Amino acid sequence: MQARENTDDMTLPAHLPRKLRVLLVEDESLFARAVIKRLQQAGYDCERAETLAAGRVTAQQFAPDLLLLDMRLPDGSGMDLLAEMAGRGVPVIVMTAYGEVSDAVNAMKQGAIDYLKKPIDLDELLLVVERAERSVNLRSQLDYSRQRDSHASEGVELLGESAAMCAVRAQIARIAQLQPLADSAAPTVLITGETGTGKDVAARLLHQQGASRERPFVHVDCTSLPAELIESELFGHEKGAYTNAQGSRCGLIEAAENGTLFLDEIGELPLTLQAKLLNVLERRMVRRLGSTRERPVAARFVAATSRDLQQMVAQGRFRPDLYYRLNVLGVIMPPLHERGEDILLLARHFVAQTERRYGLPQQVFAEDALQAMQEYPWPGNVRELKHQVARAAMLSQGGHITRADLALPVAPTQPVVVNEMPAGGMLLDQAEKALIENALQQSHGNVSQAARLLGVTRMTIRYRMEKHGLKG
Repeated sequence: MQARENTDDMTLPAHLPRKLRVLLVEDESLFARAVIKRLQQAGYDCERAETLAAGRVTAQQFAPDLLLLDMRLPDGSGMDLLAEMAGRGVPVIVMTAYGEVSDAVNAMKQGAIDYLKKPIDLDELLLVVERAERSVNLRSQLDYSRQRDSHASEGVELLGESAAMCAVRAQIARIAQLQPLADSAAPTVLITGETGTGKDVAARLLHQQGASRERPFVHVDCTSLPAELIESELFGHEKGAYTNAQGSRCGLIEAAENGTLFLDEIGELPLTLQAKLLNVLERRMVRRLGSTRERPVAARFVAATSRDLQQMVAQGRFRPDLYYRLNVLGVIMPPLHERGEDILLLARHFVAQTERRYGLPQQVFAEDALQAMQEYPWPGNVRELKHQVARAAMLSQGGHITRADLALPVAPTQPVVVNEMPAGGMLLDQAEKALIENALQQSHGNVSQAARLLGVTRMTIRYRMEKHGLKG
């Protein structure tokens, strides 16, 4: 990746199970004891206060995750405590006497998430609390996601002074400034380019420069999602939607809220899910598996691919309507070998980054290393450059990084040719297969390098390899 990043990738911590803390503010003792007994049987950690004053003190000490609040208390209206707790981000469920509809309405306006009318059925109360618990857990996960992604996006930038990279940065800045009206959705963006060119960094930069930078950035790697779970991961599910669905779960599309959903390697998405994704993009609504309810989607959709989607459309492996819907605004990431002096600029940046990370002394490139980096075709692009340079910086001695330290593969320079025709002739497909096999052999299986030997794009040779059953 060609980004300046302050930390390595972070993963969600393995949280230990913790009981949800529920504070009940209720002055009717018999009812309160029954509620607490039922909630404790269900595994909740409960505390009780009888007045507003006691509720404030207990809330300070107990730090509840959820508040059950009676509206009529000896020292005042529960509405006062409701405003305070909702302002702190604590979900509140209010309990009102039968017929006091106005109290319930006002409470919902003041931030209550639900209400119950007395006399209260304890089974109903438990269901409402369980629903609130799911909401609390989801909010906790999303808060962590925002914090993590915000931290990971700090200082992200596309480095390079070449004309190609200046143009890409200017294009991203223009797209980021496009802010839809209240009843419109942000235009979708498709980022294309070879593997290792920094498509994910471009997506993060687009998010960082937009008005939704404080909102979640959800990165979905379509190549790593298990085939049997990808639909549930993207769209979410309700309890019982399938065999192992033990509870309701928000999908990644919902988790993006009105931030950015980045669909990396979109070409790997199965055709069946392409149709569902198209429906989400067209209608801006998502429906979880097993649910009849649709939820609005306000996120910006950014997709990326190293595949030739137009070719996949022609082969029937990618929906044309989805391709056109995604490719409203396109960003093409240039390969490293077309970026001239950016190679040395990036190499020096990655050396400095490695030195800071491991506390190494300052190092410089020897002349033979500079020449080697400029001559090498970099089939793996910026990602390959980063790894090769970091390795050399960690292993070199004497303050100089040499050509030998870089240990770059020797790239063949002669084009592949067929010198003679077999006596019995050769079909064109056979000749094409032989040429590709020869190029792959000379490039030691490096597909990008083989493509350069044959004068075609990497996407083209990938298609031809699949056609002839060849593996790189």
